[in-house]
Amino acid sequence: MVWIKRIFKSKVVGLLSCGFLLAACSISYKFNGASIDYTKTKTIQISPFPIRSAYVWAPMQSIFSNQLTDVFARQTKLRQVNRNGDLQLSGEIVEYSQFNKAVSADGFSSQVQLKMTVNVRFVNNANHDEDFEQKFSATSQYDSSQQLTAVQEELVTQMVKDIVDQIFNATVANW
Repeated sequence: MVWIKRIFKSKVVGLLSCGFLLAACSISYKFNGASIDYTKTKTIQISPFPIRSAYVWAPMQSIFSNQLTDVFARQTKLRQVNRNGDLQLSGEIVEYSQFNKAVSADGFSSQVQLKMTVNVRFVNNANHDEDFEQKFSATSQYDSSQQLTAVQEELVTQMVKDIVDQIFNATVANW
């Protein structure tokens, strides 16, 4: 009878252990959204995006270029080349502006909106039906009691991230 209790206890403990183990384990998949036929498309050429806006903040160009090349390096297996890429991205930053968004009770501006627009030309040498030229924009607001110089880098970085995500989705995600 003692041996039956031991077997029963060991099976119960074993089943409980397996249950906890299965509950603790999980399978996760990470989908980055890229739908690229790597048998036809192996390289991407990302040209510099000059600033063609009347209002300019010089670091914006390098922030944009770095984030754009980084997103394609991290989320695809495409090799970046300087010319003759299977995919080609080029364009320019065409707008960087700010304007009063909200007015407080005393009649002065309380919120300022910052806007950035990038014109993008995309060429897919494996399938020219996917070629396009399109503008992508993002906005961000800040309190007018703050100086633009104090919040500019953070706001531009966030707007660039939003625009780069839009470009990535329009070019290789094919949603």
